[in-house]
Amino acid sequence: MAQTLKESYHRNRGTLEWYDALAVAVAVIALVFTFLVRIVQVDGSSMNPTLYNGERILIATFMQPDYGDVVIIDSYIPYGKPLVKRVIGKAGDTIDIDFDAGIVYRNGQALEETYIAEPTWTYESVNFPITVPEGCLFIMGDNRNNSKDSRDEEIGCVDTRDVLGVALWRIMPFDRMGAIE
Repeated sequence: MAQTLKESYHRNRGTLEWYDALAVAVAVIALVFTFLVRIVQVDGSSMNPTLYNGERILIATFMQPDYGDVVIIDSYIPYGKPLVKRVIGKAGDTIDIDFDAGIVYRNGQALEETYIAEPTWTYESVNFPITVPEGCLFIMGDNRNNSKDSRDEEIGCVDTRDVLGVALWRIMPFDRMGAIE
């Protein structure tokens, strides 16, 4: 009988090692998706043509947002919904918009915005120029004339602590999969 148990152990050893590797892989994936990245669904058309309603994107929760990054803002802001927008200004920047020409300025320099759907014609409730407060971001959608963003007092400049992450990769739909510019 002792010989049979030993043979049984050796036969099942490969299976046990496979289950052990699977358990470790599941734990690593759970940790990565808990602390480093998340998958978020785009809601609305404010980021067209960069992102469309219903697309799923992978965001990095460990990155600090920089100019031009697409960020996801938590729903805890007064607006009450998560927002997917682009970083236009950071703390200390002065943002101005010439609504007649449709041009956005940061610190007196016109932004070259190849990603927008059309020039910025729509004025909301914020008076310009505006200086971005410490610890905040000025955000705008790429579909400028159909976007609720920092131009509206209801949203305004958002606290960097409300940023869930920086968008890195479109994962769905599969035919548009790729890095987010």
